[in-house]
Amino acid sequence: MTLLETLGIDVPIIQAPMAGVSTPALAAAVSNAGALGSIGVGATDAEGARRMIAAVRERSKRSLNVNVFCHRPAAADEALEAAWLERLRPQFERFGAKAPSRLKEIYRSFVEDDAMLAALLADKPQVVSFHFGLPSAERIRALRDAGIVLLASATNVAEGRAAVQAGVHAVVAQGFEAGGHRGVFDPDAEDGCLGTMALTRLLVCQLGVPVIAAGGIMDGAGIAASLRLGAGAAQLGTAFIACPESAADADYRAALTSDAASHTIMTRAISGRPARCLQNRFTEWGARISPGQIPSYPIAYDAGKALNAAARAAHEAGYGAQWAGQGAPLARALAATDLVAVLAAELGECLEMIR
Repeated sequence: MTLLETLGIDVPIIQAPMAGVSTPALAAAVSNAGALGSIGVGATDAEGARRMIAAVRERSKRSLNVNVFCHRPAAADEALEAAWLERLRPQFERFGAKAPSRLKEIYRSFVEDDAMLAALLADKPQVVSFHFGLPSAERIRALRDAGIVLLASATNVAEGRAAVQAGVHAVVAQGFEAGGHRGVFDPDAEDGCLGTMALTRLLVCQLGVPVIAAGGIMDGAGIAASLRLGAGAAQLGTAFIACPESAADADYRAALTSDAASHTIMTRAISGRPARCLQNRFTEWGARISPGQIPSYPIAYDAGKALNAAARAAHEAGYGAQWAGQGAPLARALAATDLVAVLAAELGECLEMIR
């Protein structure tokens, strides 16, 4: 029995967690359509995670993936943070606002969040996935012992091997095309920028666990290509942003149909970690900033969110975290159930053509 069959998944599609964009309604709709729905809880606390899981379960009895962030806890640097706020001050002033007086670590990493671990062990979602790295062996053992299937993102072979050695059941091959935060374990290390196709094939050939292709996949043809490379499933994120069940606001949705969709950019300026975003005024400003001038994640994100709030109060939408992958121009504004059905039909047609 394959991993997907174990989870009761009929369509080899995983909806990417997309913290801040994925919602319980979206995850439930995707799961009810036969794929694997996901929620990202990296931007909330244990109680918030439990509410989200409960909200999914009110709508669906099928499998659910809960994604946690396993980043290295932020290293506070008062001088660097003060300099960053001073650098951002003119941006705030453009909107008649003041920059924050100080920054804080707005998200807690799962690697040290005992309450989140306890919540997951109590609620037992069928799948838990890790992004930005791996938690301790003790946390992984506890989740495995609870019967939870574990996934971990990898952007290169070394990360994939580390995930397998740590005990995950499957590895998500996150190509450089992917939208949102790059899952690199060490954001300051050299990034080989492996694309989805090359990375998926490398991991399939070198790891002994199922591989899930992720990055730039928007339709059935992309899913079929992933399966032909040996992946057991494909993970799609940007494809679901335009669904009415997502939390994307009107400006985000409009940007997906604009020229910005064809010009995504990898930026650290918004959050402090590399992330692929639709090109906007913030990313254009941030392109002139060197990584060493930006505070650690998620401390920098505190400033990014404050600036976006100031801009939006002045009716300027070009400072938000509009995460999207390189396949963004292929986005379709369909209800999640309909999108999964269309993707499944396209996949079937592509596989039939190959035969």
